[in-house]
Amino acid sequence: MAINTFARKEIKFLLNLEQYNNLITEIDKYMNPDNFCVDGKEYGVYNIYYDTPDDFLIRESLEKPYYKEKIRLRSYFSPAGEDDIVFLEIKKKIGGIVTKRRVTMTLSEADDYLKSRKKPSTGKYITKQVFSELDAFLKNYKVTPKQYISYQRRAFFGKDNHDFRLTFDRLITERRDNLSLAAPSYGTQIIGENERLMEVKVSDSIPDWLVRKLSELRIYKTSFSKYGTAYSVYVKKKIINERSANIYV
Repeated sequence: MAINTFARKEIKFLLNLEQYNNLITEIDKYMNPDNFCVDGKEYGVYNIYYDTPDDFLIRESLEKPYYKEKIRLRSYFSPAGEDDIVFLEIKKKIGGIVTKRRVTMTLSEADDYLKSRKKPSTGKYITKQVFSELDAFLKNYKVTPKQYISYQRRAFFGKDNHDFRLTFDRLITERRDNLSLAAPSYGTQIIGENERLMEVKVSDSIPDWLVRKLSELRIYKTSFSKYGTAYSVYVKKKIINERSANIYV
């Protein structure tokens, strides 16, 4: 079992295909592909978000509070088998700073923990500490699987600063049924086919070369939450369906 901890700012931008292709040329001068990007190719990211029966966590998040938190289960395989490695993550945002702590286990172990709090055996103090955070979160919020989100990702890290990361996501796909990482990836896309969601992940400031290129290409930061956008789509569909049903009453 492994543990990862992150603390950083995450700044988002929505790019069209022309902006993306122009930016990639510049990125290659200053950054290297992430280790998951074998031969520079994309990789898949597959997530199940957990929330309360009344969707309290995402509704609260959309209000943009100073403090918010969420929990998700992530895999890099689809569909994932019982013995495949997954990551149970607790993510918090305080002001503009994002912290993420996660534990690594098999899908079967994650299912056992989320259903009955049965933990995999570990002697690592930091892993026990994260499990304590997860226990407290799950005691506070009676959550169940509520949202599936997957995407194809291309990721980079700085040649001179490995803490500086850039990710580009496309084919961002959501669904609110069949909520298991053991199920294949399918659903409704929530950004355009030729769009890319870029996230700049830094512990301090954005490098000057990137600031210049973003200005040149007229790429501006945006507020975009994958889960938040998916939930907004769900609410809009629900309202439309309810209105349609009332017409025929």
